[in-house]
Amino acid sequence: MFKTNEYFDGKVKSIAFTTQDGPATVGVMAPGEYVFGTSTVEYMTVTSGLLSVLLPGDTDWRDYREFETFRVEKDVKFQVRVVEDTSYRCLYQ
Repeated sequence: MFKTNEYFDGKVKSIAFTTQDGPATVGVMAPGEYVFGTSTVEYMTVTSGLLSVLLPGDTDWRDYREFETFRVEKDVKFQVRVVEDTSYRCLYQ
């Protein structure tokens, strides 16, 4: 069935489920700055709003808008800035 997750005092919430491509979550983020860690490779797609992302090894923040996807390697931490309520889908592989 579904599993719900809540992080950062409720400012990030997601629902986990399984797709034919593997485990995934859909979620929402309120404005703020967050640091996430990975245990698998993650493909994160913005479904509405805007995420500014700083991936490991990068020195510049990059903006991702609706229907844009970025990849995060396994076992790293990455930073996210959210300036407006934003939704996403994350596929774990």
